[in-house]
Amino acid sequence: MQTAYTVLILLTLVGVSRLLARVIPLPLPLVQIAAGALLAWPTLGLHVALDPELFLFLFLPPLLFSDGWRMPKRDFWRYRGPILTMAVGLVIFTVIGAGYFIHWLLPSVPLPVAFALAAVLSPTDAVAVSAIAQDRLPAPIMRLLQGEALMNDASGLVTFKFALAAAITGVFSLTDASLTFLLVAVGGLAVGVVLSWLVGRFRSWMITRGWDDPATHVVFMLLLPFAAYVLAERLGASGILSAVAAGMMQSWVDLLPRQTSTRLLNRSVWTLLEFAFNGLIFLLLGLQLPDIVSAVTHHEVTLWPTLVWRCLDVLAIFVVLVVLRYVWVRSVWRLMTRIRRWRGRGDGSLELSTRSSLLLTVGGVRGAVTLAGILSVPMLIAAGVDFPERDLLIFIAAGVILLSLVVASVCLPLLLRGTVSEPDLILKREVREAWKLTAQAAIQALENEDIPGASQSTDAAQAVLATEVKSRIMTEYRHRLDIFNDTAEAQALAFQMDQLEKRMRINALRAQRLELYSMHRHRRIGDDVLRLILAELDLSEANLGVVK
Repeated sequence: MQTAYTVLILLTLVGVSRLLARVIPLPLPLVQIAAGALLAWPTLGLHVALDPELFLFLFLPPLLFSDGWRMPKRDFWRYRGPILTMAVGLVIFTVIGAGYFIHWLLPSVPLPVAFALAAVLSPTDAVAVSAIAQDRLPAPIMRLLQGEALMNDASGLVTFKFALAAAITGVFSLTDASLTFLLVAVGGLAVGVVLSWLVGRFRSWMITRGWDDPATHVVFMLLLPFAAYVLAERLGASGILSAVAAGMMQSWVDLLPRQTSTRLLNRSVWTLLEFAFNGLIFLLLGLQLPDIVSAVTHHEVTLWPTLVWRCLDVLAIFVVLVVLRYVWVRSVWRLMTRIRRWRGRGDGSLELSTRSSLLLTVGGVRGAVTLAGILSVPMLIAAGVDFPERDLLIFIAAGVILLSLVVASVCLPLLLRGTVSEPDLILKREVREAWKLTAQAAIQALENEDIPGASQSTDAAQAVLATEVKSRIMTEYRHRLDIFNDTAEAQALAFQMDQLEKRMRINALRAQRLELYSMHRHRRIGDDVLRLILAELDLSEANLGVVK
């Protein structure tokens, strides 16, 4: 029962922390870390012992699957060059540069272990950056950070596993490691794509036979990342890349027809799951902080001098990581820009000013994946032989996560000061065009639709009724076309009318809801009727969107 109570307490705290983040001017991850540390205070004394392998299995597959699912694929392909240089090239650059620096700074940390630490510090967290920037980052930079975070989760953690294997076995060959890395990476991607495709075909087969219960399909989606991870690991491939590939593939498979209710439920469940898992990881970091500090200082005679020196080590490593990232962004991207210009393929959206370079540098926040990876370091490398400096590695990783969050919280608003938060114009234009084309298609389909009873004089009343309904629906679609008219005056007038109509509809829906509550209080309807009608009213209000 104690485990169940602990889980309930943590989940409750995840929800409460979201409310506190609206009041406290701090990013949500920092609020959750502070809440976890407060919960672990000796007065409250909540302690959670983490099994590294279980922690890695429970948290990483669904988070990586969700990242792959949500990544805009077209933007990923558009910025594939810059994303791959940051997600692969920058990871290797960071592992080599920071690895040698860590070994020089801390001679007690063997070089393979230093490389492992540098590798696990490479993955970035775009979700934390988005929470800090509050959607004020320019669209190209946000897309680059999202794509980098998706890919360097995989590249960083795969490199981390290789470095760990070298640290444990003491054997490392660059040629063998490169070949093995390629096989493991390709195998993981293949397993994820094939398994996700098979699940999609199975779901399509179920739907054609009328087995379209949304809850059943959502359960399959919840199990898919774990299945992809486990299957790839059993086959000797990368479970991390398999989970990412399964998520990216599933975003296409999810567009199967006759799945509207399933998609609505699926997105809601995954949004909840992603929020809960990210929150739990940061809460667990806060809960582990007292133990991490105690573990790294328990061999020392004096607490505070040792702790201060360890914090200075963390600061030095963080500064090196920032410098390496800035150097890579400026130098490599300048080279890429010159190559693109030479080839006549210049893209103004990728021109990096000093501010853009700093935004990309500071935006490299470390988060959930780094913590999950470092906590997966084994306790022992052999029977009776402790993993070298494991407590120190966890302390450094936790310190870098905290520093990156604090620095981003301070620097991103300063760098964004004076910039106008503009919407993504390309996205806005494409949304308008999509609405116009879909509305025109709907009107054309209605015009070509045969009216029931129109050819039968004996059922003229039904024909008149069908004609009236058809005209009403076509009027709504023509109104949508007016909203997306190309002239600014027509758009402004249509927008005002649309907002006024939305307000009236929302007021009418809320009046319906109040009357429904009144009928329920007076026992004129039962709970089942209340739930049924209330769900329809809520969905209708949600479809109206935000009224400005």
